[in-house]
Amino acid sequence: MPRKPLIDITPRQREALRFLCNYQARNGYPPTVQELADALDITKASAHEQISQLIRKGYVKREENRARGLSVLRHPEEMALNVLPVPIIGQVAAGAPILAEENVIGEVLVDASVVRRGTCFALEVKGESMKDAGIRNGDLIIVRRQPVAENGDIVVALLGDEATVKRLSIQDDLIELRPENSHFKPLPIGPDDGFSIIGKVIATRRISHR
Repeated sequence: MPRKPLIDITPRQREALRFLCNYQARNGYPPTVQELADALDITKASAHEQISQLIRKGYVKREENRARGLSVLRHPEEMALNVLPVPIIGQVAAGAPILAEENVIGEVLVDASVVRRGTCFALEVKGESMKDAGIRNGDLIIVRRQPVAENGDIVVALLGDEATVKRLSIQDDLIELRPENSHFKPLPIGPDDGFSIIGKVIATRRISHR
């Protein structure tokens, strides 16, 4: 059954909605009303009014008592070109390696310019071994699936049946997976460790409710 058409929105409301979509895609969490007002060069009261109209027309919903409680329910078709859904397929350790479950548990919208090349997926990070690289427990990492990477790349690697996210270090014949946290030690890779690269981390999304 086709979806019921939504009420049309004004050019100003469309501009506000586009900003909400793109901000969410770039940062992984919605903007505040003040950030919306600043981006559109309008007053905070006017931004509130634009949001109220978008809520009334079924494009946006708001969770009360939260600074970043806005979420887009749907958007005009032309905006779909600006963001792409990336599947979240499980968890990956940023500490001790754990099994990455290859089950789709949701999706995250990502700016199309970030994921336009290759096959991409998202994983939820567990642990703090990459915190100095800006990857914290509970973050989503956006990964481009690829079997090779260069020295210094942050990768999702497989060791046997377990996956982890670390920085790849290649020095002559020495390969290590290095954390970005002084409390963790590098993982040296030997010929019998079942090492392979799943993909390269190309973006991080911080989830606002975490």
